[in-house]
Amino acid sequence: MNRTVIVTDSTSDIPPALAAQYGIEVVPLTLMFGEEAFRDNVDMTPEQFYERLPRSPQLPTTSQPSPVEYMNVYRRIQELHPGSSILSFHISSGLSGTYQSAVLAKSMLEEEGEAITVVDSLSASYGFGFMVVEAARLAEQGTEPAEILEKVESLRQSRKLYFLVDTLEYLQKGGRIGKASAILGTLLNIKPILSIDAEGIIYAVEKVRGRKKAVARMIELFKADLPGVNTIHVAVGHTAEPASGEEFLRELAGHFTLKEKVLTNVGPVVGSHVGNGTLAVFIWPA
Repeated sequence: MNRTVIVTDSTSDIPPALAAQYGIEVVPLTLMFGEEAFRDNVDMTPEQFYERLPRSPQLPTTSQPSPVEYMNVYRRIQELHPGSSILSFHISSGLSGTYQSAVLAKSMLEEEGEAITVVDSLSASYGFGFMVVEAARLAEQGTEPAEILEKVESLRQSRKLYFLVDTLEYLQKGGRIGKASAILGTLLNIKPILSIDAEGIIYAVEKVRGRKKAVARMIELFKADLPGVNTIHVAVGHTAEPASGEEFLRELAGHFTLKEKVLTNVGPVVGSHVGNGTLAVFIWPA
């Protein structure tokens, strides 16, 4: 039986222990603070990033891995595991050029590229990280690549997600809202709830005054999205503040039966756009 190897990029925000457990190959993006470059979750951890972010005079920038970096990863896997198939999952092409880099790498490998499938997740953070983990579980069981892709796509369509942003500062710095809107929103204690649409683009769902009300509203939205569903799997991404994620899980447990629970960091790449205090919640029916 030929092996299937799972590749992803660091924006999947998979807890390192889970990635190691299932042999997931994670290719890091690069984060720039001025002239300083850091490989995401390699040279800079989420804890270091969120400690530094509020002190940075300018918004950090990010860049995707080059096609050559992906090509080298694919070649190394094929040399280590001759005859293997590679499934490579990436952050939405509507948010980053990472997917396109992987597609170019595949095209550069000629006949070797026939064993590689590059997937546009149309999502971000653990919104596709959970798909990568499930793909790796299925691969470990010997599931064929086509069946893995079919099952993962079914999961993607059933998954619901919302981001709760604690501050408007980074949305304003990133040009997503105007400065006047950010100042007014801060004065009114506005907490935006964001999501990702079917095209893989981030959009604003609602703006709620106060974090407690915003958390309650997120849960209401999940209940409306999943009518009749009682038991769920859930992942909560936090900005190096696990206590905030645990608190949300306790709130959620009052409305759903929680089966699989994952706490993870919203990594530096996504975090550079939403800032400290963000909660990202991903739910799919059990």
